[in-house]
Parts: sequence; C-alpha cells; structure tokens
Amino acid sequence: MPQQEIEIILARQLASYLAVPIFLVDPQGTLLFYNEPAESILGRRFEESGPMSLDEWATVFEPSDESGAPLPPAELPLVTALNQGRPAHKSFRIRGLDGGRRSIEVTSYPLVGQAGRQLGALAVFWEED
Repeated sequence: MPQQEIEIILARQLASYLAVPIFLVDPQGTLLFYNEPAESILGRRFEESGPMSLDEWATVFEPSDESGAPLPPAELPLVTALNQGRPAHKSFRIRGLDGGRRSIEVTSYPLVGQAGRQLGALAVFWEED
C-alpha cells in the first residue's frame, strides 16, 4: 500500500478511539479503514474485510431506499462527498456482511488538507432504531 498522507493516518487513529462508527476512504474511494463500532453494523471486522474499491463497497452492502429499491453508488453520501466535495447526509438500508439488514443514517464529508489537497472522505453513521 502506498504511503498515506499524515492527515489520513491521524483520521484513522482518531476513528479508532471514537465510539461512533466511522468509514474512511482515499481520493479514489478505496476503503482505508472502518473502526470497531462500525464492525457490528457492517457485519465484519475490518481486519477480515480489508480495503475495498469504491465499486466493491458501494455494492457489497446492497444499499437500498426505504422501499427496498437499490441505491446507485452516486446517491450514497460518501460518494457525494468524494465527487462533489461537499458534505452529504442520507438515511437508507444496508445488508451487513453477516447478512443482517439494517437501517442507517450516514453523514459524510470530504477530507481536504492544506493547500486544498484532496485526501478522501469520511462517513460517520449510526443504526436507526
């Protein structure tokens, strides 16, 4: 894996200390890390799933709207944050890697370093009751 920017290293470290689920991607959308609180919602430990391309993670969790219709990757908040460089929020359903269906809310924002360097994006999410 190529050398990561210091901000990404620090974001990953911060995520590992927080009790809120966090999902971190690089500028190409490759999954770099999700923390332990995210593991129960996503259905697998990060060490078991490892990095995934945007095409993989945007479909493997089978995101869908409230009626069960599939959500295209472009409608996912994390993809919006990456592609449009702005925060995004959405409620939707996923199928965890353990097969469980879950309703989640996701807030994503782009990670921009000094001098406007595009570092990726981060999603904070939680399971709805």
